[in-house]
Amino acid sequence: MSSVNLLAREVAAKIVFYGPGLSGKTTTLRKIYETVRPAHRGEMMSIATEGDRTLFFDFLPVKVERVNDCTVRLALYTVPGQVFYNATRKLVLQGADGVVFVADSQPEALDSNRESLQNLEENLLEQGIRLDRFPLVMQWNKRDIEKALPVEQLRAALNARGVPEFETAATSGQGVLDTLKTITRLVIKDLRAKRIVPAPRTTPAPAVVGAGLEAQLSQHLPARPSQSMQAVYPPAMTPRQHPSVTMPAVSSSAVAMAPRAEQAAAPAPSPMAVPASAQAGQRALGPASALAPGDLFDHARAAEAAFAAGHYGTCVTACMDAVRRALAFAGEGTMAHQGFLLRVDGADLLRLQGLSNKAEAMRVDDAAFALYFVMQVFTRLNAAGLPETA
Repeated sequence: MSSVNLLAREVAAKIVFYGPGLSGKTTTLRKIYETVRPAHRGEMMSIATEGDRTLFFDFLPVKVERVNDCTVRLALYTVPGQVFYNATRKLVLQGADGVVFVADSQPEALDSNRESLQNLEENLLEQGIRLDRFPLVMQWNKRDIEKALPVEQLRAALNARGVPEFETAATSGQGVLDTLKTITRLVIKDLRAKRIVPAPRTTPAPAVVGAGLEAQLSQHLPARPSQSMQAVYPPAMTPRQHPSVTMPAVSSSAVAMAPRAEQAAAPAPSPMAVPASAQAGQRALGPASALAPGDLFDHARAAEAAFAAGHYGTCVTACMDAVRRALAFAGEGTMAHQGFLLRVDGADLLRLQGLSNKAEAMRVDDAAFALYFVMQVFTRLNAAGLPETA
């Protein structure tokens, strides 16, 4: 099933290469892997039998051109062609956004092609999907052999629906990328029709000054408090996000009466200084709570308070809870998947998870690292304007 990460402006789609055994599905994926630039591909995983036939599936994540202002990431799978692995084919086919049917052009494979295509239709129907309403491309493979059937015969036997078709030779790569490009276009068209692909931004996203995490953190950390100021809020955050600050009431009718043009033209609010008198009896914001979205402010303050009190295990536990809740803004999925979408450091996430499992024996450097990682995650959220506020 496709997924959309609004934070990274990324659409992930799943495409399955289906067909009878030894038709060239895995060879097709290998050729795609060899052709795609390393920066735009992930690792190819393959589980095969001793006879080099795919037993489970091949998986290859590929990054392709932008649609609207979103990056499209394809997850390419193949299924085992052998009939007795139908349960595995059903599993791999679940959540697919499009299918490339890889047909063997050899005369002796015509019946197995028909059987595999019928099997594809039946397995999709079990998911409530009709093949004639599903993105599908036919790949006539092994066109480089002398005894290959004429395309007209393959079309009459397998492509009664008239879907796009390509003659390919997977071993040399002929026609392989054309097939991939076409199924990608069909999948994106289908996702647009289902309103899954988000509309392009009306205004460009603000540029982030500095390439490193430290540079991003410096934009959000509060300025050093002076005698007249106890805390300074960064431009990307408003006091309304922090329950420790009381804002004067503003009439909603007054906002509604303002012309739209004036509202659009109004300059962005400048950083707000909160006088010490307004913060009497309250602690100054720490770096984590200054970066925290409103929903996570209390969790950040709790972690900072535990650190200040020397309760390092409690600090780590509070940081883990804050990170878990923060990653949830990236959408459904495992924490590893959410962390990847938010582009946080995977090794740091694993380290924090490990620390949280033995929080009773934490040291000061462990708690300091946990707070650092919380700030890293909050920075990713702030840079993307998440969570969105009404």
